[in-house]
Amino acid sequence: MNIVVLSRNPKLYSTKRLIQAGEERGHEMMIVDHSKCDLVIEKKNPQIIYQGKRLENIDAVIPRIGASITFYGTAVVRQFEMMKVFTAIESIALGRSRDKLRSLQILSRAGLGLPKTVFTNYSKNTDDIIDSIGGAPLVIKLLEGTQGIGVVLAENKNAASSVIEAFHGLKARVIAQEFIEEAKGADIRAFVVDGVVVGAMRRSGKPGDFRSNLHRGGTAEVIQLSDEEENAALKATRVMGLGVAGVDMLQSKNGPLILEVNSSPGLEGIESATGIDIAKSIIRYVERNV
Repeated sequence: MNIVVLSRNPKLYSTKRLIQAGEERGHEMMIVDHSKCDLVIEKKNPQIIYQGKRLENIDAVIPRIGASITFYGTAVVRQFEMMKVFTAIESIALGRSRDKLRSLQILSRAGLGLPKTVFTNYSKNTDDIIDSIGGAPLVIKLLEGTQGIGVVLAENKNAASSVIEAFHGLKARVIAQEFIEEAKGADIRAFVVDGVVVGAMRRSGKPGDFRSNLHRGGTAEVIQLSDEEENAALKATRVMGLGVAGVDMLQSKNGPLILEVNSSPGLEGIESATGIDIAKSIIRYVERNV
């Protein structure tokens, strides 16, 4: 098959691993920078022009769309769909997953456990926001933050009010969430491919940092999910409409709580922690659907 990996950086671990895994299974692999694609929209003749040439005879695409270019990246994926090309991540699911608020609403409607969350339209009543969650400490997150950037733990009510007011003063959209103390600065990443958890790890923050993101210096170890955690990860992926996803969860006294469902989860951390060839699982998923 001819498989395109949509990626702006061919040197990224995830991109290189997908290319390697595809080539090992006999496929023609190609990296396409989606930010440099031109979309030609014409009646019954959608086209994508890349580096001056029309992309043709493509069997499948694997999107690796960064958060900073979600709008245009989603449009490129949608164009491939119009060209009847299978995509490992559908455009509507990609856009849905990048909207933190919409994602939480979808997960809540499905009956999945979540940290209690409050979102307002730049409300000046910060006391009401804090009280609605149950008081401090609480976590404040930028709606468009990634890799732990724009995530603040407010230890007390005054600090929480100051942070919320500062973000609102900058017209930055934020959500406020309850702090799950028993998680002890660690979370779980379950990697789901085609309705199966293919690997899972526990991520712990570096000393003094409650954020567990590996990009922030956290560490990872392989973990065996409980039945409840596995079911939560699979259901979250299903209701979000994703074929490939990284589901981030907290372990709490009330069971697993979903933090986020990532539509472009990195492969380096999960493959290093588990020793599992996740890239091969993604390629095989593509094979089954083309």
